[in-house]
Amino acid sequence: MASPQNSLVATLIANPSQPAVTDEIVALAAQALGQETEQVILAREIAADLVISSAQDIKAVEAALRQALDGHPIDIVVQPSAHRRKRLFLADMDSTMIGQECIDELADYVGLKTEVSEITERAMRGEIAFEPALRERVALLKNLPVNVVDEIIEKRITLTPGGTALVQTMRAQGAYTCLVSGGFTVFTGPIGAMIGFHEDRSNRLILDGEKLAGLVEEPILGREAKLATLIELRTRFGLAPHETMAVGDGANDLAMLGEAGLGVAFRAKPAVAAAAHARLDHADLTALLYVQGYQAGDIVQE
Repeated sequence: MASPQNSLVATLIANPSQPAVTDEIVALAAQALGQETEQVILAREIAADLVISSAQDIKAVEAALRQALDGHPIDIVVQPSAHRRKRLFLADMDSTMIGQECIDELADYVGLKTEVSEITERAMRGEIAFEPALRERVALLKNLPVNVVDEIIEKRITLTPGGTALVQTMRAQGAYTCLVSGGFTVFTGPIGAMIGFHEDRSNRLILDGEKLAGLVEEPILGREAKLATLIELRTRFGLAPHETMAVGDGANDLAMLGEAGLGVAFRAKPAVAAAAHARLDHADLTALLYVQGYQAGDIVQE
């Protein structure tokens, strides 16, 4: 085998609820590459590495594997095999670390979920600018009692499978973790603590007594602020770009994903999935451990 500096690794990952990385699939993938590979099972029928010894183009390798495994519920991430372990992890919250969009759940309390969800979707697809779209949606929430937030977190918010294990495992290995969201501190604070992030950054809703004023503090944390957070934390800890990883699903995550050593689109809008270094359409968030070379026995259980 060539040295790690000259090789690539292709990681095949299935959702733990639908194991699909069988010995036959690994053999089929290796055959599609048309050369000798070193195969490492990371988690039985859930994740496996194929280390490619000769110099290859990442996109060409990914395309060959996607063609060979078309129709199988398997994600494929191809990257240099050197520097896989990350020391800084940034994550979006809504529709990434949790299954919902918090602002849409707030809007449901004033009977405007359909209207607000449509604006959210357009903003996440990049069809409209994030900041004015956020101001517009927050204005519709004026006079909503702030105590509905606790009820939403308790009854409506679901953590994305694998997210807590991802954060706890990376923390156990010395990485720094930050939840960075275009959402609101009333959600990122408790949800970030629940998952185990070191810190959270998001937007602050302005209150009028115990009700929402329909305003958000400026400047709004959007696309550029997420990018700035990555650069700031990378600089604070003296890390190289390749030591960083970010995950998100929306257009306001694109700059952050592009700057990270590994930027991953999770169940993302098409434009985001196409632009990111890697995409996850099937696996849960433990996939972000397997792409770093962690094996099943290394994972801190949720």
